[in-house]
Amino acid sequence: MVSAARGTSRAVSAAAYVPETRSLSRLREAVQGCRGCDLYRNATQAVFGEGARHAGVMLVGEQPGDKEDLAGTPFVGPAGRLLDRALEDAGIDRADAYVTNAVKHFKWQARGKRRIHQKPTWSESTACRPWLEAELDLVRPKVLVALGATAAQTLLGREFRLTRHRGEVFSTDLAERVTATVHPSSILRQQDERARRDEYAAFVADLKAAAKLL
Repeated sequence: MVSAARGTSRAVSAAAYVPETRSLSRLREAVQGCRGCDLYRNATQAVFGEGARHAGVMLVGEQPGDKEDLAGTPFVGPAGRLLDRALEDAGIDRADAYVTNAVKHFKWQARGKRRIHQKPTWSESTACRPWLEAELDLVRPKVLVALGATAAQTLLGREFRLTRHRGEVFSTDLAERVTATVHPSSILRQQDERARRDEYAAFVADLKAAAKLL
């Protein structure tokens, strides 16, 4: 049984940096001063969520990537463009959705002149969770979609396995309906065009199923 991991105490946390008086604009401003974990040290800026204030669906990814870190906007890189196309094919208007990440700073390692994504640790994901909870409290989406295993585990507990629970629908205190699918970046990493096409079709099918929950 997968259960929400809300309210778990951790040694490091962003909680002290989340303002008591809240609006999305206030949170977006305040997150830039967050020192709840060490990821801020190597990031250009924090990347907060973006979208409709009362969105019916919220999509949560892992963390901003290189493009997002520079732009300060979530899902504007290659994975974001693929997500936009998939949302359109699924009948979801991104303008009516809210997109964000479980972790607000870009974690990376240098490889030559490139900045290569590194997966956040469990402590980094949970440290950043107060920002995500604040977004959820304000937006109050009917449907919450986790994109990838890191986001799913942050939302639904460390025992969650995407390979086992993909597409299942859970009712939690986070939203009326919570479900999980792959992160669009995983589609881009497929080795050949046929695999990318098949994975994309499955991704769109997951998003269509989420749309039907609205």
